[in-house]
Amino acid sequence: MLNFLIRLVVNAVALIIVAYVLPGVHVATFTGALVSALILGIVNAVLRPILVILTLPIVLLTLGLFTLVINAITFYLVGHLGLGLTVHGFGSAFLGALILSIVSFVLSSLVRAAEGTAA
Repeated sequence: MLNFLIRLVVNAVALIIVAYVLPGVHVATFTGALVSALILGIVNAVLRPILVILTLPIVLLTLGLFTLVINAITFYLVGHLGLGLTVHGFGSAFLGALILSIVSFVLSSLVRAAEGTAA
């Protein structure tokens, strides 16, 4: 449970960083970032695998690069749910999803490294 909460906060902070870096992405509050990170995680767990299976020929043809478009679609979808995250345009969604993946990976690595030194 604690691991889930840590990942949720890391993803919320990553969303705030994306909103700071990218002008087409806005986060209203930290609570909005938390809710959006939670919904984004649920959408990625439920909808993303379905989209990957439905677009499998395109994913294979592009050697997996189409999954970046799928990530942008899920990011764009969550941005239009009115939960505190606003995404203006598909280009912002594409770059936002890409930056979110990178920042979330880096922050998660830092958290894991901090947990390793604390133990």
